[in-house]
Amino acid sequence: MAHDHDHSHNHTHSHDHAHGANKKALMISFLIIFVYMLVEVVGGFLSGSLALLSDAGHMLSDAASLGVGLLAFKFGEKNASYEKTYGYKRFEILAAVFNGAVLIVISLLIFYEAFQRFMAPPEVASTGMLVVACIGLIVNLVVARVLHGGDKDENLNMRAAFLHVLGDLLGSIGAVTAAILIMLFDWTWADPLASVIVAILVLISGWRVTKDAVHVLMEGTPENVELDDIIKTIENIPDVISIHDLHVWSIRSGQNALSCHAVVDGHLSVYDSQKLLQTIEHEMAHKEIGHVTVQMESEQHPHDGSLFSQDDRE
Repeated sequence: MAHDHDHSHNHTHSHDHAHGANKKALMISFLIIFVYMLVEVVGGFLSGSLALLSDAGHMLSDAASLGVGLLAFKFGEKNASYEKTYGYKRFEILAAVFNGAVLIVISLLIFYEAFQRFMAPPEVASTGMLVVACIGLIVNLVVARVLHGGDKDENLNMRAAFLHVLGDLLGSIGAVTAAILIMLFDWTWADPLASVIVAILVLISGWRVTKDAVHVLMEGTPENVELDDIIKTIENIPDVISIHDLHVWSIRSGQNALSCHAVVDGHLSVYDSQKLLQTIEHEMAHKEIGHVTVQMESEQHPHDGSLFSQDDRE
């Protein structure tokens, strides 16, 4: 006897609200970032500041990442079909991989350019650099505040976008600091140094987002799920003797699923079996798992006893 149930409908309203809030936050942020990116590119070229140009480059990646994020949410709204039985929800995870990879590439490019600047520091128009950097700082504070109101803790796509903007915020702080040091002490090396510091932080953020997104694509165990606790909870339910062929994964950020085979008392009636399945589903809903599929078996049903193995038996 197999049973599949999805508790996610109980949270449809809250998910829809979060989804709408995320899209709105991304749209507002995209418009602000794109407009100021153009300003910063002009300011960077006119002042000759690498810190400003690297920040503008990062803002360009932000605009792209926010655009991809918006597309991801839009694609994710498409209904499931015969070709895509889970719909397009995973597109959000692909967007997070893209954004994380872009962060890594940009950080490496900044490292390279900063090295060139250390070798031959150019003249920097510090006053113009300071003005543009200060405006950029204000813009990034506004955008960071907008995105902070989104579901960045649960949604990888939103987290990737927020980290992009956070990197921009740090870049603006670095550019302001470098401009002040150049104005006061003529320390031209402060410009590439600020870029290197920002690049390190951007690289770390990009690596983390990419790693988390790939973990979801590899159907790894969600970070907010304690597998030993799941096993203990199910096996402690009366009439459940043991479980095997257990799999726990994320369909997308914040949407976890579980499937397993449960060995139960072979004398259970159909009514008792249904009650047992409802109990398992209820317990899993409290463990951050909304989509549950359980195949019930009697003790006489042959299986290899492996906790996780199913298709890879030898």
